[in-house]
Amino acid sequence: MYEFNRIKRLPPYVFGIVNAMKIEHRRRGEDIIDLGMGNPDLGTPEHIVEKLIEAAKNPKNHRYSASKGITQLRMAICEWYKRRFDVDLDPETEAVVTIGSKEGLSHLALATVEPGDIVLTPTPAYPIHPYSVIIAGGEVRSIPMRKGVDFFEEMQKAFKSAWPRPKMLIINFPHNPTTQVVEDIGFFKKVVDFAKENRIIVLHDFAYADLVFDDYKAPSFLQAEGAKDIGVEFFSLTKSYSMAGWRVGFCVGNKEIVGALIKIKSYLDYGMFQPIQIASIIALRGQQDCVSEIKKTYEDRRNTLIRGLRKAGWDIEPPKATMFVWAEIPEPFKKMGSLEFSKLLIKEAGVAVSPGIGFGEGGDEFVRFALVENEHRIKQAVKGIKKVLNR
Repeated sequence: MYEFNRIKRLPPYVFGIVNAMKIEHRRRGEDIIDLGMGNPDLGTPEHIVEKLIEAAKNPKNHRYSASKGITQLRMAICEWYKRRFDVDLDPETEAVVTIGSKEGLSHLALATVEPGDIVLTPTPAYPIHPYSVIIAGGEVRSIPMRKGVDFFEEMQKAFKSAWPRPKMLIINFPHNPTTQVVEDIGFFKKVVDFAKENRIIVLHDFAYADLVFDDYKAPSFLQAEGAKDIGVEFFSLTKSYSMAGWRVGFCVGNKEIVGALIKIKSYLDYGMFQPIQIASIIALRGQQDCVSEIKKTYEDRRNTLIRGLRKAGWDIEPPKATMFVWAEIPEPFKKMGSLEFSKLLIKEAGVAVSPGIGFGEGGDEFVRFALVENEHRIKQAVKGIKKVLNR
């Protein structure tokens, strides 16, 4: 009866198929180990929770808050950038609090992308990166993100082959789902120079800044000279402080781009519950041992999964960052495609993973493991997977 063109441009949510199958098997009483959705299972550190409770008891904090985030929280994120990356930011004009980075990315695309605008995004990609553009009425041109391919060269090719010329570039390092990383600030310097030369806006999603392993350190895009002239960076408390359900993110950088997000948010929301913002200040300014502990937990889980799968005959390179393992499907099963292989793992191994096809072109020969179960459960998952691989 009704047609909604914006909704028609969105494909069926592939992950929903696997999720429905997982629920169906659990209803039958089967134990399904869920390594699919990247939903952190670790509790938020106690000192952050305690501050939330204390702030929630104050009736003054029950009122509408500020859509761009309270001043002290914006100051805290700017202090965090200065401590971590020696980047100077103005909390009034170069920082805005978002209801998770997903909301921020979506609304920034809505504020800056017009129908017909072309935006460059990697593929495979975290779905909101390309689909925030689609929802805003823009067009996406994909840049292949895979091992052995020079991403910067592919980005240049994609730019030159697109007409009209792309308006924006969305990047994400450490990358979800492929776990690829930028080794040093040199890559971002090249991106900044390219963006300035070609008048492109750059959005960098830095959600996995702290989940880094084997002595690797992830550089910030804003460390590159001139980055604030052409772009912004998103950071989230979701992974670093295990605050997924709290929905706390930030957009920082170029004041005109940040200003566009501040303005559209002023029409769309009143900001998040103020006690959450107050507790987030404690997260950013308080002791940071909890971040190291969270990182260590994911590193141990990564090692357990990689070691177990290798013994089972599935050799995977350990990722340097993120809470994921991006695994190329073993050769005998590759022709099935990632969706059917994911279904097979639920049915015969009792393990749910994310099919790579759900992340776009170039993903169908892979599945993504999320490190969101403890080491004992991961070992159980490997046993089930081994049975499938050896059948």
